[in-house]
Amino acid sequence: MGKINLGRVLLGGIVAGIVADILDYPIDGIWLAPRWSAALTHLGLFTAFSMKQIVAFNLIGIAGGIVTIWVYAAIRPRFGAGARTAMNTGIVIWFLAALLPNVSLYVTHILPRGLTLYTTLGSLVEIVVGTVAGAYLYKEA
Repeated sequence: MGKINLGRVLLGGIVAGIVADILDYPIDGIWLAPRWSAALTHLGLFTAFSMKQIVAFNLIGIAGGIVTIWVYAAIRPRFGAGARTAMNTGIVIWFLAALLPNVSLYVTHILPRGLTLYTTLGSLVEIVVGTVAGAYLYKEA
């Protein structure tokens, strides 16, 4: 097995994060915005995310993209390069980073069922598409 090309991990990871962030905007920023506002109000918090929070979410998305492409690079020698491995990587990352935390927030009655369901399914699309885009740029050293 060769060494992981960290430069390509960064490049692919940044692209993966940006693609996921772009896809997230119409889902959580527009379509689910009223549900987010209602849930946050119900919790006694704020009614909308601030620009500072939105920037932080986008930076977290880019960091997540970098980690995701690093995982793709790590499993690529075993599972092979390509879209199938990228999609499987995205599904594993989604399971760990979105499904489990969101189900926990639902089970503890922090988030309502509809919001949890839609944001979790939306994140599946965001993460898998972002991973495929970022993995396309990854090449071994």
